[in-house]
Amino acid sequence: MENNETPISDDESRFLQLLAMFQIGAMQQMGKRPNPLTNEIERDLQQAKASIDVLEMLERKTKGNLSEIEKEFIEKILFELRINYVDEADRAAKEEKEAVKGEGNAAGDSAGEEKTGGETGDKTETNSGEDPPDQPGSG
Repeated sequence: MENNETPISDDESRFLQLLAMFQIGAMQQMGKRPNPLTNEIERDLQQAKASIDVLEMLERKTKGNLSEIEKEFIEKILFELRINYVDEADRAAKEEKEAVKGEGNAAGDSAGEEKTGGETGDKTETNSGEDPPDQPGSG
């Protein structure tokens, strides 16, 4: 056998599986993967942040006690999750801002049914009918 890699122990394998479960869950919670039960995209940024926080806690609590494989894996997935979280938080903030702007336009449109000379032509919905997600942040 010419494989120079050290075999992964059962404990390493279980630890990597645990990390992957939180990673997959956080990706679902950010709306990056569909819910396997409903096959729908759902976004819950507060829950995604909680999943990332658990992984960060695991990284802190296991510091100095991880194999190189475990250490690299947790660092990699935390980096990936943080980048995706920032992306989704920005997207949620933009969608919320557009929804508020749209509500203001809708209130003005129904107030008098005046023609505005084609002032705003953007009737595109960006939120697919769902309520905007809670604002990410403190947690």
